[in-house]
Amino acid sequence: MSKIEIIAPVQIADTNVSFAQGVKAGNWIFLTGHEASDHSTGLAPQVRGKAHYPGHGTPKHRREGDFILERFAALLAEAGSDLSHGVRLDQYYPTWKAVDPYHHARRAHFGDYIPPSTSVITDELMVAGADINASMLAVVPGEGREIRRVKESDQVESPFFSGFAPAITCGDYVFVAGQMANAPDWSLDPRAHVADPALWAGYEIRKQAEFIITERILPALVAAGSSLGNVVKAQAYLTDADDFPHFVEVWNELVGARQCALSVVPCSKLAIVDGTIEINVMAVVDGGATQKQIIDPGIPSTVAYGAPAVRAGDLLLFSALMAAPKDESLVRPDLRHYGQSTVAQARFILTQAEKIAQAAGTSLANTVRVHQFHTDLSEVHATYGVWQEFLPGAPIPFAAIGVPGPMPAPACTMMMDLWAYAP
Repeated sequence: MSKIEIIAPVQIADTNVSFAQGVKAGNWIFLTGHEASDHSTGLAPQVRGKAHYPGHGTPKHRREGDFILERFAALLAEAGSDLSHGVRLDQYYPTWKAVDPYHHARRAHFGDYIPPSTSVITDELMVAGADINASMLAVVPGEGREIRRVKESDQVESPFFSGFAPAITCGDYVFVAGQMANAPDWSLDPRAHVADPALWAGYEIRKQAEFIITERILPALVAAGSSLGNVVKAQAYLTDADDFPHFVEVWNELVGARQCALSVVPCSKLAIVDGTIEINVMAVVDGGATQKQIIDPGIPSTVAYGAPAVRAGDLLLFSALMAAPKDESLVRPDLRHYGQSTVAQARFILTQAEKIAQAAGTSLANTVRVHQFHTDLSEVHATYGVWQEFLPGAPIPFAAIGVPGPMPAPACTMMMDLWAYAP
């Protein structure tokens, strides 16, 4: 089995946590979970600024963005690529005030081409004072991996304030940025909104989800030479846990039940004040050499909303996994102060993930990216200990994001969104 290559692993000071700053797998490069930290004292000194002169120099959030993107550029150069070969960006912020300064940094570093992007407001990040957590997926330059912007239209567009490409193709792969039910001025589109005087003229989450899928995602896929049937991975961020089953019902009606890797993640806020959902997708082109293969080794259906995983070429894309066995007996909250709940959840999730990986002909040793969503970030260290049970001594390419509870399974306090290399 081909191995992944860890790029610039770093030990978090005075801990046993080894963080993989980057992973190279074939022609893919993953940079996951980056905050503007020196991995030693917290925020890097140049980001923290001068305590007695906080109003001097560039804004703190701009310094954060510059720091992260400079690190991205250096890690990509080490792996034989650069920012112009990015295909996907994911950003998490505990405050909306960080977003616009970060956009200024992004334009300065990326120039005319910013990869498809998703940004959501969450509750908390790992480093005290950090307000940006960013992940990037890029490719090594080469024939067959040219990045082509999908032609933009009224339905395939990016926010005027962000400037990222709404959709691109790279070989047989299609990447569509996070989509919301927006009108041209970035208010809610009236077609996706229940009229204020009406109580039962539709349901808000259903109208927004239907609009995003049919009026934003589908046109982007068609323009890229793909279709809803060839979606291999989707992430949906919802601001209200009560909306989860309504969204999944709409998704299953329009895309198909368990036909792609589907992560449904709670968040705090989105770009539109009244927006309740944002969705990004990855697909393969219709009729291409890269085929979609659903991987289902028979894990409990309650563990994930979508297919357990989908293999697309040399990538294995998981649905977000929760520790939700059908008997509901896993988590014992009365022992939570011993870490029982955290360890039991992480161990259950990684056991299911290993089964999925083996069914796809790979293993957790080829994990290239994991986004861990926790309702309590104090769980992260114990979760890392469980990773070490499965991958002793290995640096882990993880982002840990604090999100609002409850999870879709209320007894659960974490979910993991994994990607693996499956050559």
